[in-house]
Amino acid sequence: MGTFARALEDFFTHRGLALPTDQAERLAAGRRKRRIHAVPGPLRPAAVAFDASRMRAQDRARRAGTRPRSNHTLETALSILRDLARFLTEHRGKDDWALVDVDDIEAFLATSPKARKRRLVVLRQFFRFARSQRIVLIDPTRTLIVKERNGFRGRTLTLGQQRELFRRWTTDDQVHPHEALLGTLALLHGASSTEVRSLKITDIDAAARTVRLGKRPHPVPLDPASWTVLERCLKHRAEWPTANPHVMVTKGTKAGRSPASTAYVSHVLDDCGYSPRTIRSTRLVDLVNTMDPKLVAAAFGMDPQAALIYLADHVDLGRLPDT
Repeated sequence: MGTFARALEDFFTHRGLALPTDQAERLAAGRRKRRIHAVPGPLRPAAVAFDASRMRAQDRARRAGTRPRSNHTLETALSILRDLARFLTEHRGKDDWALVDVDDIEAFLATSPKARKRRLVVLRQFFRFARSQRIVLIDPTRTLIVKERNGFRGRTLTLGQQRELFRRWTTDDQVHPHEALLGTLALLHGASSTEVRSLKITDIDAAARTVRLGKRPHPVPLDPASWTVLERCLKHRAEWPTANPHVMVTKGTKAGRSPASTAYVSHVLDDCGYSPRTIRSTRLVDLVNTMDPKLVAAAFGMDPQAALIYLADHVDLGRLPDT
């Protein structure tokens, strides 16, 4: 769907002149279908059944009001399953799931060591399903372990790099307001790209100088530098003739009401040379090393189990470097 068509749909649905379409769901279904069709023929029926089972589980979770798996999660799982199926047929000469053994799985995981943990989680889910459906008799992933050391291994910024970025975003008027906003909120407040792209005008309390970020249970107080950066972004937004409720408005969203695209936000920080993940991880590492990870998880509104697994990994890193 083109930008104009999306804007037109937003206009009519917002004013109650039309019902929202299921465009996002249809696009997600198409992406899943393409992944399944890429699975070699003899192995494809199990992939179809696995996908159908996960979709039923997603629907049940939505109706029950619990946390359903996102479309992205479902698509990633199918991508991993597709890659395994191709590996089995092309490199192991197997076209039946029942013939897969632990050596096949180990060989597949070895093709991408950094993705071992994520891949193994998905493959365990698939083979548990396959065993329950009598597609296989033995789960080949049952005895496998992740074989990853604990501790955070991602990139973080030195204090010198943090100071350089802070000066860039608070003193250089040539820097795009969107870069300054995303970078500053990530560096000082641990904001994710999703939280920033979803930030709306109504989430801002000018009197208290706070903003509501994502699912955080409490408003986030902004320091003077962050507030100045936010005001600059709002001034940039005011130059667009737009009714879009979001703070970060682009050429593609000024005529509608949807947030900036994920693709756009993922490249906002390209000019500064660091990814949003690296900048945010720097702040999270510092917080977890100085506070209880449980408190950090609660303050950020994260799912307790998922957050503690993620945040606890940062504790072993120690203090941030001074240079």
